[in-house]
Amino acid sequence: MALDGPNDTTMSRRAMKAELLDAETELRLAYAWRDERDEEALHRLINAYMRLAISMASKFRRYGAPMNDLIQEAGLGLMKAADKFDPDRGVRFSTYAVWWIKASIQDYVMRNWSMVRTGSTSSQKSLFFNLRRVQARLEREAMARGEELDRHQMRQAISSEVGVPLRDVEMMEGRLSGSDFSLNVTQSVEDEGREWIDTIEDEGTQAAEIVENTHDTAALRKWLVEAMAALNERERFIVRERKLRDAPRTLESLGAELRLSKERVRQLEAAAFAKMRKTLESQSREVHEFLA
Repeated sequence: MALDGPNDTTMSRRAMKAELLDAETELRLAYAWRDERDEEALHRLINAYMRLAISMASKFRRYGAPMNDLIQEAGLGLMKAADKFDPDRGVRFSTYAVWWIKASIQDYVMRNWSMVRTGSTSSQKSLFFNLRRVQARLEREAMARGEELDRHQMRQAISSEVGVPLRDVEMMEGRLSGSDFSLNVTQSVEDEGREWIDTIEDEGTQAAEIVENTHDTAALRKWLVEAMAALNERERFIVRERKLRDAPRTLESLGAELRLSKERVRQLEAAAFAKMRKTLESQSREVHEFLA
């Protein structure tokens, strides 16, 4: 079944007309796809359970996503399930597919709920999809006991019920309480069309800072070249391998290559650094102050 083009009504009608598979046929199709990569068998398996995907997608309409998009995501989850299903495990394909369909829909809903990602951990997903329901149930139970929970007590109760930290409950409440706010909205009539984005400080590197950093980098590179020139070949090799590589080598590996003990390599390294420092300090007052 194609997942693009037809609207949700058309896809629903097609799904309802699809064949119902018995356990034996389902198993045969699953083996045909897994062992022979039989695409016709895969399509039959997916088409037969598209009604399941659509049914699950309809349960997420309350989150404001277009039904057509939810069905598309449910279909993608169904395809992943069909591709990964192992018929040797002794479970029905529908039981296995439910997890993949639900995960695909939930990921889509959370990605599109807000431009700022709502959450990605298992606890955040649990909160996103259960917070309102759990809160409503706790409120009913409190009323039945003649109690009234304040906001802090409610958050603590939700935290305990869902099994997540209190700070996660507070964060998710804030994210679910409102929609995205455009920074291009005019602040007020009096501000002569000034937008909120104009009030945000530019955190990028400023021109003066770029020039200063470029100068400092060039000076440090020049000092390093001069200091390395004062070392003998073995000392330069040790300094390069120990300090100038993306993945510095160990004293042991250098010792094995140079046929020296680990302690002797450490001594040569320390002597090389002392020689470099002495060379640098003799260059200029600026270098001496930098190293002080």
